[in-house]
Amino acid sequence: MPVPAASPFRSLPAGLFVLACALSISGAKGHSQDGTITYLDPQEHTNLYPPAGGFYPNGGILSQITDRLTWQDPQTLEIRPWLATDWSMNEDDTEYTFHIRPGVTFSDGSPLDARAVALNYQTYGKGNPALHFPVSEAISNFDRAEVIDPLTVRFHFTQPAPGFLQATSVLGSGIVSSGTLHHSFDELGTATNIIGSGPFIVSADIPGKEVVLSARKDYIWGPENRPARAKMDQIKILVVPEDSIRVGALLAGQADIIRQVEAYDEEQIRHAGYSLHAPSTRGVNTGIAFRPDNPLVADIRVRKALLHGTDRQEIVSVLYSENYPLARSVLSSKAAGFVDLSEKLKFDPGLAGQLLDSAGWKRGEDGLRYKNGHPLRLGIHISLPHPQDKTMLELVAQQWRRLGVELDIMSGSAAGVLLDNLDPQRTPLTVSEVGRADPDVLKSEFFPRNRDALLQKGGQSSKVQHFQDETLNAMLLDIASQTDRAERLKQVVAVQEYLIDKAYDIPLFEEPQVYASSPRLTGLGFEAVGRPVFQNVELNRP
Repeated sequence: MPVPAASPFRSLPAGLFVLACALSISGAKGHSQDGTITYLDPQEHTNLYPPAGGFYPNGGILSQITDRLTWQDPQTLEIRPWLATDWSMNEDDTEYTFHIRPGVTFSDGSPLDARAVALNYQTYGKGNPALHFPVSEAISNFDRAEVIDPLTVRFHFTQPAPGFLQATSVLGSGIVSSGTLHHSFDELGTATNIIGSGPFIVSADIPGKEVVLSARKDYIWGPENRPARAKMDQIKILVVPEDSIRVGALLAGQADIIRQVEAYDEEQIRHAGYSLHAPSTRGVNTGIAFRPDNPLVADIRVRKALLHGTDRQEIVSVLYSENYPLARSVLSSKAAGFVDLSEKLKFDPGLAGQLLDSAGWKRGEDGLRYKNGHPLRLGIHISLPHPQDKTMLELVAQQWRRLGVELDIMSGSAAGVLLDNLDPQRTPLTVSEVGRADPDVLKSEFFPRNRDALLQKGGQSSKVQHFQDETLNAMLLDIASQTDRAERLKQVVAVQEYLIDKAYDIPLFEEPQVYASSPRLTGLGFEAVGRPVFQNVELNRP
C-alpha cells in the first residue's frame, strides 16, 4: 500500500524554513502590520469576470469586492436579502422581480441601480460574444432583463427557472460596474479593472505574486450578518505555491490565513494551536468522469469495471483526513436531493475482472489487458486545484494496474492541458468536481453547454464525433426548469442513479476547502461553498 509523501515542511530545520518563508514572501509581515491581514493562496487568480468565480483563487477575491442581489445562509442555505430588499416571482418561475436597496454605489462612485443590475444579468445570462464573455453556468433559460424603474428590475425566462433565486446569491452573480463590463474578458484578468460594490476594493495587482485589497470606508450595505465596514484596513493576498512554505509562514507568524492545507499537514497545525476550517463545497463530489466518445471507454462494461476496480476507501484512508468523507453518490451528502448509492459503488475487483473479460480485454504476458493487439491504456491530466491530485491519481493507477489497465498521468502547460481536456482521444478521463448549493449543480457539471464533463457532441469540444446522451440531457434540463420542489428533487435522485448506472463517473470523496488561521484571528467566515469572507475578520493583538 502506498503512503502519502511526507510534508516537505517536516524535512526543513526551523531556521532554514523561516528563512525560506522570508525569501518567498516578499516583504510580508503578516499580523505585525496594524490593520493588515496576510492571506496565502497556492494559485494565482486567472479572471475576475464574476461567472469565472468557480475557480477558488478567483472566488477568493470576488467574495471581497462584489455584492450579490441575495445572500445564502451557509448553515441553513436559506436565501436572504442583500442588494435586493425583496423580490417576487410569477407562478411558473418565468419572471422574477427584484427591488434594489437605495443608496448603494460602486467603488468608483457610480450608482448601483436597476440599470446596472440589468446590464450585469443580461451579460451573465446571454453572454457577450464581441467581448468574449461566456454565459454563466448558474443561470438557465434566461431571456432578458427589464428595467421597471430606477430601483426595480425584472428578469424574464424562456422556460421556468426555479434555480434562479439561488443563482442570484452565488459569486458568479456578483454585481460589477457598467464600466467593468465594457472591458473585454481578457482585460478582467487584471484585478484592478474590476469595480464592484463590495466591502473591499483592489488597490494593487502584481501578476502571479500579490493582490492587495483595501477596505471601503463608506460600506454600509452588507447582508444581515455583516452590514458594516470591514474591520481590517487591508487584505494582502500572496501567491505561494509551495505547501510547506504556506504552512511554515503561518506557524512562524508571517501569515494569518492560508488556503489548501493538505491532509498530512492538518495534525501539526492543530498541535500548534492553530485553527483549521474545512467548509464543504456542497456540490458534485471529486471523482473521475469518463468521455465515452473515446472507443476505449465507450463500452459500459469497461467503465463499470473501472468503477468497481477503484478502491475508494483506500484512497480516502491513505491520503486524506476526516475532512474528506468517502463519496456515497455523485452529489455531496450535504446537497439537496442527495441519495446514498454506496451499494452501487462497491469495490469488487473480481467483478471488475469479469467485466473486462466479457468486453474482450484479455491479459497479456506482461499483465496488461489487450484487445485486437492494443493495450487498455488511458490518459488523464493532473488537476492542480484539487488536493493531492497527482498522488491520488498515482494510487488509482496502482489499483487499475492490478486489473491490467494502464493509467497515464499527464501534466503540462495550462494551455496544453485545456486543449487536451477538450479531446476525448487524448483524455478519455478527467477529474470532475464543482461546488454549488443548488440542484442545478448537476446541470453545471454534465450538461453539454455548461462544463460538459463527459464531452458530448454539440458541447464544448469540436473534437467529439459520436457521443451524446439525450436522456441525460433531458433530465438535466428538467432539473433546471421543474417548479415543483418535490418533483425537482426526485429528478435529482434519478440523475445521480443514472450517472452511476451508466458508470459515467467514479465518485471518490466529498471535497472541502481546507484553510488554517492564526489563533489570534477571529471573524473568518465562508460563503455557502467555501470561499472565504474577510469582512468581519479581526486580529487580537498580543
